Formats: sequence, C-alpha cells, structure tokens
Amino acid sequence: MILLREFIKNLRLVYNYGKKYKRCLIIQIVCCIIRISVTISIPLVSARFIIYFTDFVWNQAIFMSLIVLFINILNEIDIFIIRKNTQKFRRGTVRNIQNSLAKEILKLEQTTLDANSSGAFVQRLTNDTDKMAAMFTVGMGRVTRFLSNIGSFVAILIIDYHMFVYYLLSAIILTFFHYIKNEKVGKKDIELRNQSDKVAGLTGELVRGARDIKMLFAKDSFMKELDKNIKLQSEKNFQMRNVDMGFNLLIDFLKDVLEFLTIIVLIYLVYNNIVTIAIAIALYSYRTTVLTDLMENVSLLLEECKNFNISCSRVFDIINNKSKKEVFGSKHLNTINGNFEFKNIYFSYDNVNKVLNNLSLKIEANKTYGIVGKSGEGKSTIFNLLCRLYDSENGKILLDNIDIKQLDEKSIRGNITIINQNPYIFNLSIKENLKLVKDEITEDEIEEACRLACLDSVIKKLPNGYDTIVGEGGVNLSGGQRQRLAIARALIQKTKIILFDEATSALDNETQRDIQKAIDNLKDKYTIVIIAHRLSTIVNCDKIMILQNGTITDSGTHKELLESNIEYKRLCEVEMV
Repeated sequence: MILLREFIKNLRLVYNYGKKYKRCLIIQIVCCIIRISVTISIPLVSARFIIYFTDFVWNQAIFMSLIVLFINILNEIDIFIIRKNTQKFRRGTVRNIQNSLAKEILKLEQTTLDANSSGAFVQRLTNDTDKMAAMFTVGMGRVTRFLSNIGSFVAILIIDYHMFVYYLLSAIILTFFHYIKNEKVGKKDIELRNQSDKVAGLTGELVRGARDIKMLFAKDSFMKELDKNIKLQSEKNFQMRNVDMGFNLLIDFLKDVLEFLTIIVLIYLVYNNIVTIAIAIALYSYRTTVLTDLMENVSLLLEECKNFNISCSRVFDIINNKSKKEVFGSKHLNTINGNFEFKNIYFSYDNVNKVLNNLSLKIEANKTYGIVGKSGEGKSTIFNLLCRLYDSENGKILLDNIDIKQLDEKSIRGNITIINQNPYIFNLSIKENLKLVKDEITEDEIEEACRLACLDSVIKKLPNGYDTIVGEGGVNLSGGQRQRLAIARALIQKTKIILFDEATSALDNETQRDIQKAIDNLKDKYTIVIIAHRLSTIVNCDKIMILQNGTITDSGTHKELLESNIEYKRLCEVEMV
C-alpha cells in the first residue's frame, strides 16, 4: 500500500510536467484500450475458427481466418500509433523535468554542492529523469499488457470456470515469488545507483582534470581510485543480477511445472466431457498469457514502479527540498551605487576554524581597492560572502547601506561580478560565451567590451574571429586570454561592482600588463576590489587593505603602507627579489 500511495503521488507530480502533451496521452490510452480488446478477442475468434475447421464448415472457417488477419493488422497499426505518441509525450516530459531540475540545482546552497560529487547531479539529470517519464510510455505498455492478461482471465471464466480457478491459483503463486524478487532486487538497485553516482563523478573529474592529472603524474593513483569504484559498481551490479537470476530460475521452474499440470488438467476435462477438444486447445492457448505473460508483466510493472519511485525520490529531493536551497530577501534594487560594508563578520567553513574573525571593512563606490594577505587568511571568502555563496555566522554585510539578507538574488548577483584566477569559460564560441550574459547583445557591444578588455586584437587573429570555439574550460585560449574574456563578460553584464580574485597571479609580466590595462579602463566607472599576490597589480589602488588572521590590520595607499607598515614593506621587498 505504501508503494502504491507513493507511486500515485509521484505519477501526479510527473504528469504536471507532461500535461502540455496530454493529447498524445489520450490518444495513447484510447489505442491501449483497442489493443486490450484485440488481445482478448484473438483466442476467442481463433477458437471459433478451430471449431469451423474441425467441422469442415469451410465458408465460416475462411471468414474467421480473414477476421483474424484483420485483427492482427489492426493490432500492428495500433502499436505504431501508440509508439509515436508515447515518444512525443516522453520527449517533452523529460525536457520539462530536466529544465526544472537544472534550475533547482542552481538554487542549491553552495555547501550542498560542495558536499556532493557532480556525478550525483548528472545521474539525476539524465538517467533518473528519463526513468520518470518512461512510466507514461514503457510503464503504460506494461499496464496495457497486464489489463490484457486480466481480460484473458475474464474470457477463460466465460469459457470454463474450472480452468479459471486453476489459472488463478497458478498466477497467485507466481505473483508471490515475483513480488519477493522485486523487493530484493530493488534494495540492491538503490545501492547500485549510489555507487554509479560516484563513478560518474570520477569520470567527470577524469575528463575535466585530465591536464592536471597528467602534470601531477597522478595517472596511476587516479586510475587506481577509479578502478576501485568501477569494481565496486560492478560488484553491486553483479549482486543485483545474482538475486534477479536466482529468483528467475525458481520462477521458470515453477512455470514449467504449472504448464505441465495445465496439460494434465485439460486432458482430464476433455476425458470427462467437460470441454471439447477445440475449447481445450483455445484454453491451452491462454497459458502463455495468464502464466508467463501475466507474471512477467506483473514483475516488470512492479520493477518499473519501483524504479519510477526511486528516480522520483532522487529528483524531487532536489526540486522540493527547500532546506537545501539558497534563501534571498524580497527587497529589489534596480540600480546600485556600488558601496558595500562588512560589519563585525565572523565566518567558518567547518564551524570550527574561523576564517574571518570580527572583520570590518568599508568600500566606497567607483573607487579601486586592493586586499593583500597570506594564503588562507580569508581574502576569497570576503567575495564569497558578498555574493552570498555562503552566509556569515553573525555581523552584517551592507550593500548601499542595506543588509544583503534583505535583498533578492538579482539585486546582489546582478550587480556583482567575480573574476577568478581560473574563470570558467564554456565550450562555446567567444560570441556565445558573451551572449550567455546578455542574450540580446549587439555586435558593437561585443566588440566594445572586448576592446576595453584588451582582447579585440587577439580575436581578430583567430581564424573564425568571434565565432571561434574556445574548448571546454576555454582550453584553446591562454590564461591571460581567458582572464580578458571574463573581464569582457563583466563589462557586458554591466555590474557596478567587479571583484578580481588573484586574477593575474599565474600570468607572465606582459599578459599581466594587458590585464592591468583592462582594469585601468574600468577605473572611476566601477567599484573594483582586487585580491592579489602581485603587489604591482594594486599599487595604483585608491586604498590597499592588509588582511591578517581574518581581520583588517591596516589600510592606506601603496606609498602610505610602504612607509608605515613593516609587513607590507616586507611583501614588496620579496616581490622585487
């Protein structure tokens, strides 16, 4: 009953994603009803044919054979229409579920994304969504065949109640073992899916991180880890198949015994003149439908329902679980000036080690700031908190004097851009990467953004110009070119606040100068904050802040800090060596 209630609930939820295609579903249901009628009628018509044939009534026999032919042709046409409409319904439903799931994944808290491998989400987006929609296609086929089997039982009852009782008892025995089989296999299937998530995640890491794996000379160790998980996945699959095969062997043996007994029972009925030979042949022709087909359909339908429920649980756990989603305020700002302030902020990623410790800082609009400090001091964390990728434990973060927890997502992320050391560039053309930010952007806007980012001269040298595909992660571009493309994206987005997180630390001096020139093009028009190991990147900032032990210990211009701060002076001397 619990399985049935869960199934009906999930069926309604999934139907909501496919109701746009309900016309296809209605046609499919009508065709399934026709198919059920055809399946039930064929043995009855065949029985009449046998009677006419054995009685040498040739006209009736020929007429009945033509009816059988017509019914079979009708059945084939019916199947074609069913398949055509089920594919339309399935395709549209899968697309809608995948779109909804993808949107909800992007709403997840960053901590939830950090805690799960990408494979877990890939499996849900691909395999699970397909299995959910399959219930209305493959599942309906199972239901149709099951109802045909039930119809056959009704036909048997009409013909002879003795065989009805025998077939019914046989079906109950086989159904019991099929039910136990599906319970056992279902538990193993859940274990297999969880392990498949891990393998999918590692496979994704293999592709995305291939370069680093090679350069770290970690091929053997990575392959060892991958092989361990693939082996475990194979073992889980083998365990599930073993349970399935063991029960199938037992069930097949029972079917053989019951089929043999069917012959014995029919001989007995004929011998005692309870049924004629023609009727006995017709009743025997039902054996596959009520013994083999019925039980297989029941088993497959139960398996389909269990897979459907498991997939729905995995997908709706993300879609409907509000506790794991980012929560924003309701206040909206169409435009911002670009001021922000941190007031007494404490933060820890693991609830143990403080990354920020009573941090306070104030940033004024249209000015350029630099933040310096050792690795692990919390520089990047400041940016993460400002964009609400994470939330502080206490204190306040103000954007134009408004607590960011009161603001909606667009007011925050629609006005702030972070440019990282390794910005993610999508495997699209340069133009398409820029259009992701603003779909209706003009060619002139694209070229102007690339000019300000000092990227236009590079693009003009590429064989396909702005239509050049940059490869996964922007692999076809150099590090500096990826940085400048990220800056161009920020310019197109026209966010008031632009944050540079170690944007030039891995670049050569010439490329750094190009990036610095691009940053200079933005000065006085945007609020810019730069985290840098290279102090040459921030020497021209309006103010430089020193971060130590999770708090700001000093601030001033480059000249002021050079004269008054020993730590800053030491950092400058180290860079000059």
